[in-house]
Amino acid sequence: MVNIVVTAEAKEPTTHSAPQEVTEDRLLRGRLVLKQPRDGYRVAMDSVLLAAALPLKPGERVLDLGCGVGAVALCLLAREPDLYVDGIERQPALAALASENAAANGLSDRFRVQQGDYAELPERWHGQFDQVAINPPYHDPARHRPSPNPIKAAANLGPEAGLAVAVASAREALKHKGRLTLVHRADVLAEILAALDGFGEATIFPLWPKAGRPAKRVILSARKGVKGSSHLLPGLVLHDSDGGYTAEALSALEEGAPLPLNA
Repeated sequence: MVNIVVTAEAKEPTTHSAPQEVTEDRLLRGRLVLKQPRDGYRVAMDSVLLAAALPLKPGERVLDLGCGVGAVALCLLAREPDLYVDGIERQPALAALASENAAANGLSDRFRVQQGDYAELPERWHGQFDQVAINPPYHDPARHRPSPNPIKAAANLGPEAGLAVAVASAREALKHKGRLTLVHRADVLAEILAALDGFGEATIFPLWPKAGRPAKRVILSARKGVKGSSHLLPGLVLHDSDGGYTAEALSALEEGAPLPLNA
């Protein structure tokens, strides 16, 4: 998990759901305020590392598919002051928190959240984005028992063919030669590559728990409408032998430093 500092806890109703307990936490050494459910889905390092993997340019427009409470978008905006992010989130409670987080960080003008299913993107978004980021549900509902917490269950369990749907939505949203970047389990890499119809120049960046251990996560980047071979990069070792974060991992997790994914 990311080293998130918990600063407050409260019960907050939203206009979309029953009251829920939330915590007010911090990301990137306190630079970002993050409200999230106390129980159920919690932001983990995957979101921060995904944000660090996008090669940002001033003036770009990014779409965060399944944005949750907005952690990926907030980390992206902390890296690049001249960036605009749209997020879409199917769970009303999480979408409401994402909007609150945008306001709490003074980013409402650059981070706009829409509640909805990314399988049905608004037509106005078609072909409008320079980049798309996806931190999709990792588990197949046919093989995993859902959490009793409905928010966590919905965040972690995707629909059948969910990965293919997410990639298809990214393809629909991206401009020609636009970039898709996603993080997922390493054991579904073959499924990820199979879903990349219409994408090329795929770059695979493993996240190693420790040196010599099998990767549990991968970050993958590919470009729409571009032909090119796939590349496997050295990736990132997350933990030293004593269990602490490596200097490279800390730089990304605490400072928001970009990962060398597309160098």
